[in-house]
Parts: sequence; C-alpha cells; structure tokens
Amino acid sequence: MYLTKEEERTYEGEYGWANQICMKILVRLGELFKATKLIPISSAHVSGVSYKLLGDAPTDFLEELANSGARVKVKATLNPQSLDQEYLCEKLPSGLCKKQSGVLEYFKKMGFAQSLTCTPYYLETPKRGSHLAWAESSAVVYTNSVIGAWTNREGGPSALAAAIIGKTPNHGIHKAENRQPKVLVKLERQLQNEVEFGALGIYLGKFLEDKIPTIQGLQYASKDNLKQLGAALASTGMVNMFHLESAAVKAREIEKISMEAEDIKCTVESLSTASKSKPDLIFIGCPHCSLNEIKQIADLIGNRKVKKGMEFWVCTSHYIKEKAKKYVEKIEKSGCHVVADTCAVVTWTDKLGIKTIMTNSAKTAHYAPTLNKAETMFAPLKECLKVALEG
Repeated sequence: MYLTKEEERTYEGEYGWANQICMKILVRLGELFKATKLIPISSAHVSGVSYKLLGDAPTDFLEELANSGARVKVKATLNPQSLDQEYLCEKLPSGLCKKQSGVLEYFKKMGFAQSLTCTPYYLETPKRGSHLAWAESSAVVYTNSVIGAWTNREGGPSALAAAIIGKTPNHGIHKAENRQPKVLVKLERQLQNEVEFGALGIYLGKFLEDKIPTIQGLQYASKDNLKQLGAALASTGMVNMFHLESAAVKAREIEKISMEAEDIKCTVESLSTASKSKPDLIFIGCPHCSLNEIKQIADLIGNRKVKKGMEFWVCTSHYIKEKAKKYVEKIEKSGCHVVADTCAVVTWTDKLGIKTIMTNSAKTAHYAPTLNKAETMFAPLKECLKVALEG
C-alpha cells in the first residue's frame, strides 16, 4: 500500500507510539483488503464505548493511547455507553459506573465528542459523497443509503485509529464500483409499520450476505422506518447499504427476488421468543429516537400513566433529549424514563432482574437473547404503549 512521506514517518514512529500504532492498524487493514492508499475522512464514529461490551483489556489500551498523546484529527463521535447518570447509574453497582466513567475520560482526553449515540447523523448530517470512518453498523447503513455519504463498516479499533490519523484505507464502499446493487428486491405488498421494516432487514441480512440490494416499493417510506430497516439489515448480515429503486437500476440485469407477505409475517413471529405474556421492560429507541419519534411517543401517550411496577424506557441522545424538552417532560410525566446516552442492548438489564423485553426494534429483538440474556416480545410502537400504559 502506498504511503506518503508523512504517513511513512508516522508509521516509523517519528510522531510517537500512539500515532504509530494507529497507523499500523490502518495499514494492516488496508493490506488485508488490498487498498492502494489511505484517503482523508471528514469524521469518525467509534463503537466499543460501553464498558459492558469492552471489558478491562480494551479499556487498558484506551488508557495507554490517551496517556501517550493520541489526539483526534477530525470530528470524532462516540457510540452509547453502558448507563446514564440520571437513572441507571443509581440502580447499578457503583464499581461499574466508575469503570464506565474511566472509559469516557480516556476518550475525552483524546478529543472525542461525548455524543454517546448510535445516530450521530442527527447531531450533524454528513455531506453527500463525503468519506467517513464509522463503526456503528446501523449508522453505516443509514448514512450510505439515506444520506449518501461513504463509509465502510469499521471495527471499533479501526475507527479509533482513523479518528487519530484522520484517514482510512481506500477500499470497499469508498469506491464507486463497490456501491452498485447486485440484487433487486421486489416487495409484493407495502410495509405497514416499523416492525415490518425491521423484519425486512432481518430477512434480507440473512439472505443477501454482503450483496447490496435495491429495494422496489419504498419510495414513500419515512426516514425513521428506513433507519429500522438499515439497523436490522446490519444485524444479520454484512450489507453496508441499500438503494431505493431508480430508473437506472431498472435497466440493469441483476438477480431478482420477491418478498412475500408471508416472509415478513414469519420473520416478525420468529423475533418474539417470550414464554410469558407480560414483559419486565418495554424498550423503545434502538437505534436512538429521532426528534420526530419522541414527539410521536408523547402524542400517543397523551395523559395516560405507565402501569405500576412496569419499566418503560425511551432511549435517545442527550442532544435530541434537550431539543425535545417539552415532549420529554410529557413522556416522563407518564412514568416512562427517557434515558440518554445508553440503550438496553449495551447496559446490564440482567442485573436489574429483566428477563423479558418488549420492543419495536428488530435489532434489539435479534440481539437481546444473547447480549441481554432476555426473552423478547416484538411488536409495533402502538402495541408496546398499550401494554405499558393504564387504560
């Protein structure tokens, strides 16, 4: 892989160990994927922020990087942490809260914005055609497909290295020829709600592997529903983007598949694994809620109250929570907790005695049995609210 003189000096350690190790990570990654060079990026988004998922060894590496002078060279944001300061920190062991605080301090020292969200595109929308190094899989699919920026699905270490170097290897989705659709997916009927969009993503992720689809029949889909589709697509496969059907795609001779109503129905049913009829937690906000979703939840709740003894969380970023202040106040008045900076998937729900999670997120329903040791109930928002609220 070609390196400029400046990149070579970094690789040889002239700018310190921290920059050297990050450059070596990027070069090794580039060599694995046969990249010919590094390209500048406009932003990086790092996963592996939750101490629950990190553990001690990666945390020690972050500490060493921060103390060795590593500093970001581009706008750099962080995925959700494992708790929030206002609610969950009071319910979980203090030792876990302290470990998580240490992780955030190391990132802060390196210059990362304390965004703590899986939807960084709500904070600042990337420019169409700009190159990024993002590690959150749902954000990767959304930004490639809906926004039109260009990013591979980075691992946590490579996104971290890219943030510090300001560059990423030029391979995969960064090259126009690799962004072309390989499969045309025809929906035999219009999708009805966010649950069906998520189910479509789960099904296609398993079926397509890494083949980019163009999907016929989504021209009227909302951005919130496309977010659910992309998050689910990334959960079960390696697809980094999808296309909405266009005239140019119609003319191409590519593989074609049909999505029947029965395929969606069976996928929805497969994501509900609960053996009991009542959940311990109702969870909305994976990926993190948009301003529009927070408003919708507030409107649907109205003046109703959460049932006594029911845990009901709505998760979002502190950025959206602040923008949606009047809606948040209404939601929390019902007894629901609007939790910022974390989500159910990356916190210790099992330590809170939660064994069954009800959600409208296909991504959560897919991951909860393993990451949360919980059974799942997968249902649309309105049904989740019906179970959560009195009357």
